[in-house]
Amino acid sequence: QVQPVESGGGSVQAGGSLRLSCAASGYSYRSYFMAWFRQAPGKEREGVAAIDTGGGSMYYADSVTGRFTISQDNARNTVYLQMNSLKPEDTAMYYCAAATTRVWYVLSPNSYNYWGQGTQVTVSS
Repeated sequence: QVQPVESGGGSVQAGGSLRLSCAASGYSYRSYFMAWFRQAPGKEREGVAAIDTGGGSMYYADSVTGRFTISQDNARNTVYLQMNSLKPEDTAMYYCAAATTRVWYVLSPNSYNYWGQGTQVTVSS
């Protein structure tokens, strides 16, 4: 059983920064993908950033490229999402997800089979 656990959400003014953390327990996550998704009220869940935990390749949605950075700490089995220059439209519940099977579409929710409970990010103007 894999259990991603998110932390680090909160409220911030536009232009500010937050760092989300996702601690994954239950398996050796270095061999698979980890990703961050977000879902705003009334909207579909969308992929924000993903990382190949074995090779280190990173992938981003166009809407966050240049502002968000995904990284990993293998020693702590933890993945981070550094969010800079936050905008009100970044307001959403942010979820960490893990894929234990082969991933074809790295920012598709359907590619991930383990999910955290989410952490709220609110950006005020």
